[in-house]
Amino acid sequence: MKAPPVPQKTGPRINRDIRVKDVMLIDQEGQNRGVTEITEAYRMAEEAGLDLVEIVPNATPPVCKILDYGKFRFLEQKKAAEARKKQKVVEVKEIKLRPGIDDHDYETKMKAVRRFFEEGDKVKVTLRFRGRELAHQDIGYALLTKVKAETAAIAKVEAEPSMEGRQMVMILAPR
Repeated sequence: MKAPPVPQKTGPRINRDIRVKDVMLIDQEGQNRGVTEITEAYRMAEEAGLDLVEIVPNATPPVCKILDYGKFRFLEQKKAAEARKKQKVVEVKEIKLRPGIDDHDYETKMKAVRRFFEEGDKVKVTLRFRGRELAHQDIGYALLTKVKAETAAIAKVEAEPSMEGRQMVMILAPR
């Protein structure tokens, strides 16, 4: 039986986990103290009642700062949450058409397509063929060309019209 592996700590190393001889030290006021021995850095952090946190581990010597580690972690999590909040997930919305679509129905679908582009989403236009309609793929291609022409100002074609089984598919992305 083997012992379970030691879990790796995530995040920056703190206090006694920092195993180097010298560090570039920044004190609690943000003043650069220059290259300092690690024992002196530990002592200064203890006197201040704070932690010694390795900020830039890849530098030579590593950059360490005297600060409250709990507060540091809280601020990092807050920054990450803010970044996630600002991220926009691009969705692919689908519009289904038929070769014999009526003018009013077509206009309603195009209104929805324009709304999707305003929201920043991609649109997958699916043209479904039934029965003998499959013999008239040119009608479907003409309809998708019409959609492409109408949305040319606000969208670009990401995938040209192509057949996938009994349906013709085209993907549009906002400009």
